Order: sequence, then C-alpha cells, then structure tokens
Amino acid sequence: MHPTELELLGIQAEASFDPRGRIIGLYGITIHCSEAGQALWIGADVPRGLASELTATFDRAGPSRHPGEPPAALAPCARLLDTAGRSLRRAAGPSFLITPDTRFASDLHIERSDASNTAALRDANPGNWLPVEWDELLDGRLGPWAIATEGTVVVSICHTPGPPTARAAECGVWTLPGFRGRGYAAAVTAAWAALLRPSGRYLFYSTDADNHSSQGVARRLNLHPLGWIWRLGTPRASEDAGVHPLCSLRQRR
Repeated sequence: MHPTELELLGIQAEASFDPRGRIIGLYGITIHCSEAGQALWIGADVPRGLASELTATFDRAGPSRHPGEPPAALAPCARLLDTAGRSLRRAAGPSFLITPDTRFASDLHIERSDASNTAALRDANPGNWLPVEWDELLDGRLGPWAIATEGTVVVSICHTPGPPTARAAECGVWTLPGFRGRGYAAAVTAAWAALLRPSGRYLFYSTDADNHSSQGVARRLNLHPLGWIWRLGTPRASEDAGVHPLCSLRQRR
C-alpha cells in the first residue's frame, strides 16, 4: 500500500526526529495537516508533563476544516507553551511530493553533482554560501545538487539542505534576483529529482505560506500537494544557524 498524504508528511520529517519521535532542538510543536487528517509532533525540549498536556489538547481540539487554515489546536497549544515565558515563533507552509513523472523541458545549462565540471564553478559562489560550504557542496559532501548557469554566473541552485534518510530527501531551491520567474527554479528542481530518483526515496518540496514564487514553482512542476506543516515554538539557539548540517564548519566549533 502507498502511504497516505499524512503518512508522507511524517516520512518527510523523519530526519528531524530523535529516537523518541520528538523534534530535535525545539521547544514547541509542529502540526501536519492533510485533507484526510492531522498529526502532532512535539519538540525534544518540551518537558514530559507539558508534552502530555499538549497531546491531550490536540486530541480534544479535533481536525481543522482545511490544511491551509490554522489547526484548532494551535491557539490552545500556544497558551500552554507560553506559560514557560518563551517567545514563540509561528510559521506555516504547504508541502509537496515530487512524483516520479516530474519533468521540466528546458534548454538551460545545468550542472549536476554526479557529472559536473566543478572547476568552472569554484569561483562562481553567488555569495550566499560560506567559502568552505561552497567548496564542500561542489565536492558532493553536502548532498546531491543541480546548478543552472548563465555564462559564468550561477543563477539557480537546487540542493539537499539536510541529510537524507533511508526513505526521504528534501530539496532547497534558490534563484538569483533578476532571474526569477523564468523557470530556472523548476528546471534545477527537476534535475535534482532526476538525480535522486534512482535511490527510491520519496522526494519532497516545501515552502512558506508567503513565498508565492516558490509555490509557483510547485504549480509549474505539477507537484502533488500533501498538505500544510504548522510550526510553533522556539528553536534551540545555535551559532551554527544557517550553516549546512553536514558542513565541516559545524565540527570545528
């Protein structure tokens, strides 16, 4: 049997779980909402007693009417979490499955991590990667990637922002301002998916509620909508924030 949309959202999140099924490094919750139901995931930094209260509150609240609407449990769970005096951040956005038939016709020049002329890219860091990160990305140490170029300029990147699990990999996409809206992001995302597809993993694409251009990429590729992920809480402070989790810079600090 194929997993349901709600089960796929859980598979997508597996890389962030500790052995208890708690979200690593989070004081808070996430709620996965699909058309068929919803699921609660609790941060590893939430005390056990509070976790039980959050679970009971979630169960009492019942499902939301639509995945894109705030879950009924969100507000009461926020009140419970607020009692610790922490500043809570709220975020949400849709998640999609990149299906095996995802393709995008393009005549762009795209380099892939499995067959790349990395020498030509070494000095083409678009500026949003630390130099060590960029070199390790090109060396394949940060996971598979696809990069579109115009001449010597990197204009769009689809990479693997976190370690894949045995069942799942998720992409991260960036396009240089001035080149957005032209299909570059769709082209590199399709190339990244083609690179990962032989692994047999489920491939995911997610974005934020207010990132309409990213949602447009999902529509352009006709990705399968799974539902929405609602996040509420305070991530653990880290000086490594923004550094790829596989980058050697994390190990040096």
